[in-house]
Amino acid sequence: MNNRESLGSRLGFILLSAGCAIGCGNVWKFPWMAGQYGGGGFVLMYVLFLVLLGVPVMTMEFSIGRAAQSSPLTMMKKLEKPGAKWHAYGAAALLGNVALMAFYTVVCGWILYYFVQFLTGHSAGLSFGPMISDPGLNVGYTFATIAIGFGVISFGLQGGLERVTKFMMPALLALMVGLGIRSLTLPGAAEGVRFYLVPDFSKIDGKVVVGAMNQAFFTLSLGTGAMAIFGSYIGKDHSMMGESLRVVALDTLAALLAGFIIFPACTTYGLEVGAGPALLFNTMAEVFNQMEGGRVFGTLFFLFMTFAAFSTVLAVFENILAMVREITGWSRRKGCVLCGIGIFALALTTALGYSVLKFQPFAEGSAWLDLWDFIVSNNILPLGSLVYCLFCCNKFGWGWDSFVAEANTGRGMKVRVWMRPLFRYIVPAAIAGLWIYGMVTFNWR
Repeated sequence: MNNRESLGSRLGFILLSAGCAIGCGNVWKFPWMAGQYGGGGFVLMYVLFLVLLGVPVMTMEFSIGRAAQSSPLTMMKKLEKPGAKWHAYGAAALLGNVALMAFYTVVCGWILYYFVQFLTGHSAGLSFGPMISDPGLNVGYTFATIAIGFGVISFGLQGGLERVTKFMMPALLALMVGLGIRSLTLPGAAEGVRFYLVPDFSKIDGKVVVGAMNQAFFTLSLGTGAMAIFGSYIGKDHSMMGESLRVVALDTLAALLAGFIIFPACTTYGLEVGAGPALLFNTMAEVFNQMEGGRVFGTLFFLFMTFAAFSTVLAVFENILAMVREITGWSRRKGCVLCGIGIFALALTTALGYSVLKFQPFAEGSAWLDLWDFIVSNNILPLGSLVYCLFCCNKFGWGWDSFVAEANTGRGMKVRVWMRPLFRYIVPAAIAGLWIYGMVTFNWR
């Protein structure tokens, strides 16, 4: 890795960063969490956390990446003061990205399977339970997801990842807008929109708040260095806070559109909005099977889901590959092959976790997926984000002045002096407090 690759355009940077954020977290996890946590109240807290916590942390990630010009594995080592130990975070970043792909690639495989079934006209009788308990199906589609993902990025940053994302992200947003309009024209749409957007403040408790914060970090891919790596690929023409706002805006748009697609359809057809992880698969499959022209709309729906899932898979694969190549010095294609084998081996725990490798890490009904999600969503994302805050805003880290100088380089919105208390005190205190509350109230058994 003597010559560091870079992105070909600012548009590529924004779409890649947004693609990393817009994924299963928006179109699979966000709707079922909103359904389980009472609708509008959860959505309100989620949007607040995106703005108050997400934008500052993303600005810090982008700035560190651009200043260090390296992967998350070594970026803090380049910026820390002599004798400091911030570089230990690099190992946690690699662990977080790998743990995320240990279950995310399986979920992506489920979505790909549903797309194929609707496309080929075999959607009748589709059900979440039989799907996740079929070992051959899960292994096959997980392998396909990983092979496609590393196959794309093996062609390079500009030739593979950036080129595919520039097509995939506009197509994704166009499909979402079209499906959202179709869903809003259903006869029971008003009730679904009311559940989705009108907060019931009596349902907002500590678990809802913690869930909304964790979901905000999950959907923005913050805390694992996934955003920092793209910061390291971009030039100094634009300030990092302005770019962060654009990425967060695209991410929020995608999440809200997913809800506009799903909840009006649920209330129209009398389906349970609190179905949990199965909401996307059981509920939406039933909706499309009942709807006139359902095969076409179902195919389009799961096509956009496939685009969304792969946008994150590609981005995180690139992050893992960059870190591994810094350690080993492998070529891009060799790294893709060997990283793909490693991710596939680890993902087999989730792929087979509902059949031949059953494991209950927490309460009854939990499985390998829940363990990996707990490691990532409940721990590495919020704690990694806390590390960024402490590193950027304190003299014992990179330091506020160094962070602001990098963040404000270029045209666009700047980090202002009055924002310092938000970045230095409010954001880290909120993250630490809610993480502790989440651990205390977690449903361990």
